[in-house]
Amino acid sequence: MVSSLQHPTTPAGRDGLDALLARPENAVVALDFDGTLADIVPDPEQARAHPGAVAALAELAPRVASVAVVTGRPAGVAVRYGGFAGVPGLERLVVLGHYGAERWDAVTGTVQAAAPHPGVAAVRAELPGFLDRAGAWPGVWIEEKGRAVAVHTRRAQDPEGAFEALRGPLGELAVAHGLVLEPGRMVLELRPPGMDKGVALATYVREVGAGSVLYAGDDLGDLPAFAAVEKLRSDGTPGVLVCSGSTEVPELADRADLAVQGPAGVVAFLTELARAVRKG
Repeated sequence: MVSSLQHPTTPAGRDGLDALLARPENAVVALDFDGTLADIVPDPEQARAHPGAVAALAELAPRVASVAVVTGRPAGVAVRYGGFAGVPGLERLVVLGHYGAERWDAVTGTVQAAAPHPGVAAVRAELPGFLDRAGAWPGVWIEEKGRAVAVHTRRAQDPEGAFEALRGPLGELAVAHGLVLEPGRMVLELRPPGMDKGVALATYVREVGAGSVLYAGDDLGDLPAFAAVEKLRSDGTPGVLVCSGSTEVPELADRADLAVQGPAGVVAFLTELARAVRKG
């Protein structure tokens, strides 16, 4: 270890980091994209990875079993916005998009995807009129995500008021079409059931046969991934939970082993982790 590497504040987190540093070649490092590797911005289409993220990942990835990005975005979009393709050091990067329904492997440069859920197309067609009838605030807007549809309230005059007012009606709409509602940071996403970041992460950790795992996230959608790491720990696989700090999501910070200050803090932590692994 090196003194500049931030240490977990919990015993389980310290055990997880010790295990990762002892045998990095058996470790999976998994990270959310928006809010973790990329700053949250008013227009999600303008989100890009933090300037130091790719370099930090490229330094770390050859020294661990795998680095995976686990995101609600389409896999190809995350690859493009992250600038992950064709980067030396990231030849084995995996991006699990749409909560694991899509997968991009750097080794092939291709996306594999499950069949789309029919409820998404139905909601896509119904949602504009539904929001009008619900009296949605000016500034509320719809993001098309391919295998999911998201309603953003961050641009509304009262973002939290709009979020709370729409949460119930959109939950009913999701159920009517066989979907689930996933709340986030001023966003409500309607997506297919049966897949979340926890399922995606646990499945991938089993596939790799990892001896330890680190997961970093920032939003409510990362809670299932936190739960997956907690379950892995209870089953004997050490793990570390990192919160990309946000006052908007205290539920995540309360369960994390350590917290950093947003994507800049994540990049700094990954950079120091790569140095510690290299020197260890």
